[in-house]
Amino acid sequence: MADLMKFVKDEFVTRKDFPDFGAGDTITVFYEIKEGEKTRTQFFKGVVIQRRGSGNTETFTIRKMSGAIGVERIFPVNLPALQKIEINKKGAVRRARIFYFRELTGKKAKIKDKRRF
Repeated sequence: MADLMKFVKDEFVTRKDFPDFGAGDTITVFYEIKEGEKTRTQFFKGVVIQRRGSGNTETFTIRKMSGAIGVERIFPVNLPALQKIEINKKGAVRRARIFYFRELTGKKAKIKDKRRF
C-alpha cells in the first residue's frame, strides 16, 4: 500500500522547487487568482508562523498586519496556483510554531535577523 501511495505522489503530483523557509522568515508568496475568465497574480507578504504536515499535505501559515488588523493565510505547498516564493528576511526564532507572535505589537513584534557566516 505504501508503494502505491509513493508511486501516485511521484507520478501525478508536480513538485515545484521553492526555497527552504521556516518559522520566523519573512516571505512573499505570488499566487494566481481567477476572476471570471481573467487571471491575475497577487502577492501576500508576511511572517511564516508555522509549517505543518509532510509530503503532499504540507501547508504553511503566513501572518501580516493590514493596518491594525492581523491577517493570516494558509497555503498548501502543492497548490497549483502558487507561482513563486521569495524569501525577504531569515528570522531567528527558537520554535517551529510561533503562535505567541499573534499577541505581540510594536517593537516586541520584531523578529531578529538570522546571522550568516
